[in-house]
Amino acid sequence: MLMALLLAAAGQSILVGIVQYYGFASLRWLQPITASIIPALAWMAFLEASLRARLQIRDWVHFSVPAIVALCVFVLPAIIDVVLCSLFVGYGAAILVMLHRQGGDFAHMPLTAGHIPALVWRFIAFALIASAISDMLIIVAKIDGNDQIVGLILSITSSLALLTIGFLSLSPDIAIDVDADVQSGEQNQPSDHVRTTPSTPEHRTIMAQLEDLQIREQLYLDPDLTLARISRRMGVPLKQISNAINATTGENVSRFINKYRIEHACRELVKGETVTTTMLTSGFNTKSNFNREFLRITGKTPSQWQQEAQQP
Repeated sequence: MLMALLLAAAGQSILVGIVQYYGFASLRWLQPITASIIPALAWMAFLEASLRARLQIRDWVHFSVPAIVALCVFVLPAIIDVVLCSLFVGYGAAILVMLHRQGGDFAHMPLTAGHIPALVWRFIAFALIASAISDMLIIVAKIDGNDQIVGLILSITSSLALLTIGFLSLSPDIAIDVDADVQSGEQNQPSDHVRTTPSTPEHRTIMAQLEDLQIREQLYLDPDLTLARISRRMGVPLKQISNAINATTGENVSRFINKYRIEHACRELVKGETVTTTMLTSGFNTKSNFNREFLRITGKTPSQWQQEAQQP
């Protein structure tokens, strides 16, 4: 679904350029229809990453959006601009709301990604809202008869669209890790609340079970480990796991797991392993994530920590 979003954004940029700069005005009616595909695809790609690895039948209702917009184009063209702006703002706001509720816990993304997926999706959400704002500015400019400003706004919007596409293409950390045995239901739902709440006996029981699992099976060494996998391995709904970690540590799942990884990395560095080897054997698959988490937890870079640890 993410690739479909990239292709849709690229295709829309090409279509806008053809209509605006190459005189294919006969295709202008197609622009709002193809544009409406983008926010719907963004939402469905977000669902794949955060809620469920496989979309359910009810999710496909979002593909009815282009049909509704097409109906407006031919039957109620006067409201098409309002409809499009509402779609982009609505889907963008929905993504931001869900990000706030999840607190960075993406059920089906590798936990090594850390805060990167949330950052990327926040960027996408704001890009959708910015697109709606640009459309409103174009409407105002057309009413005032200022065609030069319209061209400028279109150029800026196209540049932002290309920037978004490039940002997505260069962000491997938002790739989804899909298990063959992904289950549906509550067990695959992320935490609804990310604020730190007082821990309860149930939270402490879950944490004890989670810590025992990490120590006994060293799941944290798997760079593709996801919250959904931990949930299935423990037999505890991931919503409860996320809430327990947040309530007892004040952190999200990714940071909690990365503490185990960095502790393992420290032991490997003391043995004299290279930084790269340590990174790969400690559950990280990119050096940037490893260095960032190592610095966050220890206050030092891996090389600095190793040098100090090996001093007599």
